[in-house]
This record gives sequence, structure tokens and C-alpha cells, in this order.
Amino acid sequence: MIARVVDEPLSVAEHEDAVADKAAGAVVSFAGVVRDHDGGRSVTELEYVGHPSAGDVIVELAREFAARPGVQAVAVSHRIGLLGIGDVALACAVSAAHRGAAFAACAELVDEVKKRLPIWKRQVFTDGEEEWVACP
Repeated sequence: MIARVVDEPLSVAEHEDAVADKAAGAVVSFAGVVRDHDGGRSVTELEYVGHPSAGDVIVELAREFAARPGVQAVAVSHRIGLLGIGDVALACAVSAAHRGAAFAACAELVDEVKKRLPIWKRQVFTDGEEEWVACP
């Protein structure tokens, strides 16, 4: 199982490999990627800052989802630090016996990470202004 908060680039393929299981009929992955705009404004970069408990919270989330019926394995990581446009901020992969369970678990995992993980985002706009957004 991968469940971590890191300050280095994330690989979705690594997460997919980590959930490979002979009993799994489906692997669903997700990459949350830094985009170049938000709310009609151009963005140049993002910075994510995590609370010291963020690592424990993401492990707890991974364990919760891995324990679901039909789910074989879960891998999830969130990046902190300064990210550029196109960088992966959130990488997830879920393997399950059937595709429906894999799609549902992966989508719900992303939502729960965004809801419960104590990470804050600083957006820098092309006009030089900044905005802090609380993720949880």
C-alpha cells in the first residue's frame, strides 16, 4: 500500500503498479493535475502546505478504502511544496474485483482526500496576486 504526503514528483503509474493484484478485474487511477487557471484567472503556480498530521490522515483514508468489500488494494499520495502547471498534485489508484467498485472507490477516495486531508493551497496568479485555499 502506498499512502503518503511527499515533496517530490508523483507517478500515477507507480500507484497503478502498487495496486496490481491477480484477484482484481479492474484498476482505476486518478491524477489531480495543476491547471493554468482558476475562477477565470490565469494561474502560474501552486504551493501546497500540509499539517504535520497529514501523513497519518492519508494512511487512515487508504486503510478505510482498502477495507471496503470488493476492493483489493489502494494507493494514494498528495504532493506538498511548489508545483508548476501540469504537475501531479494527487495520485490515486484502486484495484477491485469489478470495475464498478473500482470506479466508485477511486472517485470517493479523491473526494475524501479533498475533504479530510489537512493541506492548504496557495495559488499564484499571473497578475502577481496570491490566494490561499483550505482544502479540508
